[in-house]
Amino acid sequence: MDKKEPEALNLKREISLIGGIALISGTMIGSGIFMSPQFVLSYVGSPGASLLIWTFSGVMSMLAALSYAELGTVIPESGGDFVYILRIYGPCPAFFAAFTFVLVVKPLGAAGMAMSIAEYVAAPFYSECSPPPLVVKCAAAFTILLVSIINVLNVRLAIRIQVIFLVAKVLALILIVVGGLVKMTQSTAMIVENLKVENAFTGTQFSLSTFGMAFFQGLWSYSGWYNLNNVIEELQRPEVRIGITHDKKL
Repeated sequence: MDKKEPEALNLKREISLIGGIALISGTMIGSGIFMSPQFVLSYVGSPGASLLIWTFSGVMSMLAALSYAELGTVIPESGGDFVYILRIYGPCPAFFAAFTFVLVVKPLGAAGMAMSIAEYVAAPFYSECSPPPLVVKCAAAFTILLVSIINVLNVRLAIRIQVIFLVAKVLALILIVVGGLVKMTQSTAMIVENLKVENAFTGTQFSLSTFGMAFFQGLWSYSGWYNLNNVIEELQRPEVRIGITHDKKL
């Protein structure tokens, strides 16, 4: 009697189109967009230069996202950066990349986002002063633990929560934009004065270090465009979602 060959282990395709959009957009619209504008403005020193930094950061992120979409069509495997480095440069560079991602890049990114969330969560309880560092750190640790448990338990649950938070963040941004427009319309003269080119760039700090730090803050706010490539094998009908029409691999 012939023995059956063991079936290959495959990931379940449980991420729909809405889930894929939420995975990218929900990560991009995160804590960075609510915190980075103040740092960008403080680094460059003027509203005009700040808008230029945001424009350049957005264009750079868009080009990077398009490049990743192309990589996803050529190498339709989960893993993102690690898989691409493995297929293009080999196992040795891929090992060092994975080592760096696991020990440095991903933990620091998660810690930064968790600290941002913790500061916002703790702020209402300390209206007259800044939240104690210990409280912020404990809240950040609990946030990381909670998110990890949700992702381990069920992919669909994690995606549904991602969609809910995406809607909440978009609504919050709409309220901020509408509130800003209402505030601006209260003083037409102030709008005209601030929109003048000579006033928009007044106080700009022309320094490589300041522009570099501001550009870094802008890129950090736009980060998240690469997340779908990390779980591309869990995406339903990837040939439709991101245009995979062949099995060509490098």
